[in-house]
Amino acid sequence: MFRCYIRQFWLAIPTLLNGLLTTISKNTAVRYEDVTINIVDTPGHAAFSNMRARGSKTTDIIILVVAADDGLKPQTIESISHAKAANVPIIVAINKIDLPAADPDKVRKDLLSQEIIVEKLSGNVLDVEISALKKQNLDKLEEAIHLQADILNLKANSKRAARGVIIESKLEKGRGPVATVLVQKGTLRVSDIFVSGSEWGKVKALINDKGENLIEATPSMPVEVLGFDSNPLAGDDFIVVESESAAKKIAEYRFNKKQIHKNKVGKSNVEEMFQKITEGKATSLPVIIKADVQGSAEAIENSITKLSSEEVKANVIHKGVGAITESDVALANSSNGFIVGFNVRAVPQARDAAKRDGVDIKYYSIIYELIDDIKKLLGGLLSPDITEKITGNVEIREVFNISKVGNIAGCIVKDGFISRKSQIRILRDNVVIHTGGISSLKRFKDEVKEVKNGYECGVMIENYSDIKVGDIIETFEEIKTNRKL
Repeated sequence: MFRCYIRQFWLAIPTLLNGLLTTISKNTAVRYEDVTINIVDTPGHAAFSNMRARGSKTTDIIILVVAADDGLKPQTIESISHAKAANVPIIVAINKIDLPAADPDKVRKDLLSQEIIVEKLSGNVLDVEISALKKQNLDKLEEAIHLQADILNLKANSKRAARGVIIESKLEKGRGPVATVLVQKGTLRVSDIFVSGSEWGKVKALINDKGENLIEATPSMPVEVLGFDSNPLAGDDFIVVESESAAKKIAEYRFNKKQIHKNKVGKSNVEEMFQKITEGKATSLPVIIKADVQGSAEAIENSITKLSSEEVKANVIHKGVGAITESDVALANSSNGFIVGFNVRAVPQARDAAKRDGVDIKYYSIIYELIDDIKKLLGGLLSPDITEKITGNVEIREVFNISKVGNIAGCIVKDGFISRKSQIRILRDNVVIHTGGISSLKRFKDEVKEVKNGYECGVMIENYSDIKVGDIIETFEEIKTNRKL
C-alpha cells in the first residue's frame, strides 16, 4: 500500500498553514484532504545556510517565503540556489500582502533575475499571495502544495523497513542524546535496530511534535528518537536494519572509513597551516564550539569559517552539543585556543580548570553577537596595513673615501629632513639602486640625530658604498595601521 505524502522544507520564517504560526526552527505537520504536509522551518539568518542546503536535498517541495514589502534578500537568493542545486520544485509564497507598502508584482519581477518565472508571468512556478498575520489565502497555499504533490506523484511505501534523515540532534538532561528523524520511507517502530551515520542503536521511544509517545511513525512524520549512544550529525541518514550484528558491522565500517578520510584531510590541512604560519603568511585562531543543538554548532562553525582569509584563519578544532566539560578546557589549553558556548554553560569542574589554566570561555545566546566578537578577534590577528611617508630629499654633492671607514657622502638637505633612524633609498637618475639604513650622520665632525632642510651633512650608508655625486638620498618612514575584517 502506498501513501501520498510531502516532506516539506520551509526555507524562511514564518511558518504558516491552517493558522499555525511559528517563528522558531521547528517541525510540524498538517493535513490537507488526503495529504500530510510536513513542515521543517529554518531561521532566515545567513548563518544557517548549511541547514537550508541540507533541507533542500531532503525535501520534495520548497516554499520560498518572500515579504511583499521587502523583496529579495541575500538569504532568499541563497535558498533559490540550494533549490536549483537539489533540483527541488519551488512554490513562491508572497507574504505580508496586507501591508500598505506591499508590492507583489515587484517581487515577481525581482524573481526574474534569479530565473524564477511565476505563472502570472507565463512561467511554470506556482505563486500565492498570502498574509500570515491576517491568515489570508493560506487555503490557496495548501491547494498549491497539493497540486504540486499530484504533479510530482509523491508516494511512499509504508510496508518496508524505515529509512529517513536526521533533521536535528541535541543532548537533553535526563534523556541523553535525542535526534529528530524525518521518516521518508517505511514505518519506524519502537525496538527497531537502526544505523545513522557511524552510530547505531535501538529505538527506545518515538515522540511526535505534540510531545506524544508513539508506537510507530509512518512516511512524512518527523519524530524525536531516543536510543542513541551519542548525538548523530544533522543530515545523516537513518536506516532500520535486521539485527544488532548487522548494525554494528555497518557502523564500524562507516566509522573506520570516516577516520581514514579525516586523517588524510586533517594531516594535509595541519601541515599546510603550520607552513603558512612559519612563513608568516597566516595566523590562526583556534576555537572550540559547544552549543545546545547540532544545527547551531554547525551554523556557528560555518559563519566563523567564512570570516577566514588566506592571512588569518579561524580554526574550529572541535564542535559539539551539551555543556562545556573539562576535556573541552584541556583541548583549548593545549591548542592555545578559547571556547564559545552558545546557549550552554560550563560544568563546575570545567570552570575551575579554565580559571586555573587561563582558558577563556565566552558565552552567547545571540548568534549575531558571537560572530561580531569573532570578527573583532580575527581583526586583531591581521597584519597591519603599512603606508609610506616621504620625509626628506637629500642631494649628494661630494664623495669622500676615508681609509678603513669607507665612502662618506657630503650632502645638502633639499627638502624635509634626514635623521639617524631614517629609512632611505638611493636614487640614481630617478631609479632606486639601494634601500637600507644610515650608519652615521654628522654635522661637521659631530654625530647628530637629525639634519633639517637647507643644512649640510655627512652621511655614511649602512652596508653600502657605491655612491656617486648627483645621487639622491630619499628618506621615508613606514606607518602601520591596524586592519579590521
